[in-house]
Amino acid sequence: MRLRTRPAILLATPVVAVASYFALHDYVRASAFVVKAAGMQGAARTVAEWEAGDVAENNRRIPWRNGLLPARTYRPARGAGRVFLLVPGVHASGVEEPRLVGFARDLASLGHAVVTVGPPDLAQYSITPSTTDAIEDAARWVATQPELAPDGRVGMMGISFAGGLSIVAAGRPSIRDKAAVVLSLGGHGDLARTLRYLCTGRQPDGTIHAPHDYGVVIILLSVAERVVPADQVDLLRQSILMFLEASRLDLVDKTLSLATFEKVRAMEPTLPEPTRTLVNAVNRRDVAALGAVLLPHVASLGDDTALSPEHAPSPSAPIYLLHGTGDNVIPAVESQLLAQALAKRGVAVHLLTTPLITHAEVDRASSVADIWHLVAFWKGVLSE
Repeated sequence: MRLRTRPAILLATPVVAVASYFALHDYVRASAFVVKAAGMQGAARTVAEWEAGDVAENNRRIPWRNGLLPARTYRPARGAGRVFLLVPGVHASGVEEPRLVGFARDLASLGHAVVTVGPPDLAQYSITPSTTDAIEDAARWVATQPELAPDGRVGMMGISFAGGLSIVAAGRPSIRDKAAVVLSLGGHGDLARTLRYLCTGRQPDGTIHAPHDYGVVIILLSVAERVVPADQVDLLRQSILMFLEASRLDLVDKTLSLATFEKVRAMEPTLPEPTRTLVNAVNRRDVAALGAVLLPHVASLGDDTALSPEHAPSPSAPIYLLHGTGDNVIPAVESQLLAQALAKRGVAVHLLTTPLITHAEVDRASSVADIWHLVAFWKGVLSE
């Protein structure tokens, strides 16, 4: 008996060794990604760079039902991992947003081709069903490109509000069998519920978690025609867009950002009422005052099933939900409630809430356990 089993053991040994190598390498790759995304330095960064390779970047346009989408491809010099479609959140810079570019480069440097795409409505600070259409069409296009997706399947990643919209898109018939995995980073489950939170700070369990003022400013832009007379709508929108541009510039040019904020404040006294009062609240970042005005309008902004994954057909792909515990743009409870809803439908869902994440960035130091949980989470995403 011993003689007959020994060849099997000898045969199994290299198989186990190879399997162990690849399993360990998946963790090394995930660790390298977390280190690079978090901007860690020292020995950890040195080890991460061993895993990284060169990346070739190209701007292009991707066809969709309403024209062409701005996009950028990131092609690794080595590695043949899953291709990922990466969609930014509500931001005017779209595929040029610095944090998105860094995220895509880090991911591509570890062997995964990445295609970033900028739905036009998100770049105009608007969350619409058209954005879900754009994500769907972009994912279908990536899946049909043999040099990017040789197996005809694509991983999908959405940041902030694009996270929830990516899950909705992945559940649509045209790409349901083409989505290999979907990641929502700081995304929502129910848009109307999230907008109510942004206006009130009240979470579904009744607790108060002060929201970021960015959210109510975006809502105000979306409902401008409902809260001021028709002849003031353009004035209100111009003021809000200037304020949002100042916020965008804060990431790249703080001097110009401060100057732009000052322009909005200087404009305020010249505005007619009620636009003057609303712009004053924007400048003071008065969430309570703006929220009281906007709350009656949010239900109609989030009532389309194309905007909320909790109310749309579910994807067949595994879903990964990553959320910062202290997120005050989209609270972490959104991912928790979405995970519960998806699990009830039989979807393979993986949830991680972590203090290492703010809204959609890895930029906080924490315990070794938190770091390990984040590495294990990314290992799962990158291995699908």
